[in-house]
Amino acid sequence: MRTLFIGNSHTYFNDMPKIYADICKENGIDMQVTMLTKGRMGFDYHADNEQTRFNILFGDYDYIILQHVAHPMGEFSVMEEAADRIMEWIKQTSARACFYMTWTEEDNEAFQEEMSARYRKLAERYGCMVAPIGEKWWSHIHEHPEIDLYYKDRRHASPEGSRLAAQTIYDTLFGGEK
Repeated sequence: MRTLFIGNSHTYFNDMPKIYADICKENGIDMQVTMLTKGRMGFDYHADNEQTRFNILFGDYDYIILQHVAHPMGEFSVMEEAADRIMEWIKQTSARACFYMTWTEEDNEAFQEEMSARYRKLAERYGCMVAPIGEKWWSHIHEHPEIDLYYKDRRHASPEGSRLAAQTIYDTLFGGEK
């Protein structure tokens, strides 16, 4: 099986796609992963990048994971318009799309509700999945305050945070999360 990750540093930090591939392997799934990432870039950057279109249309992926810029997230209209363009390419393939819901900065938990709503609105619009990483992130912080999910910049994931993200994506794709 093959998964394409499209995103930014929240995707490539700690080589999270490899962690996801390792989780797949632990569960008997041979998964190849590819990343198209650029720090601080969102769907609009990827929608304008010919490499994105080419990989989606000709990469023969089973899953495509889509992560938008998180800090700051920017205007929803920009995210939505670019997602429209990317989803048009995905619809031409047999790949299943999944939005990668990010988490907020450590001192901005209140914005998680808005961030989650944006990803869920897009997932509903396109009839695809959303990996609720941001929601699981905050639940995990409240349940296990002794585990630091944040990297020292307090925005990106620590290794434990990347493991949580990868596990949530795996659970969404293969365990029935919605």
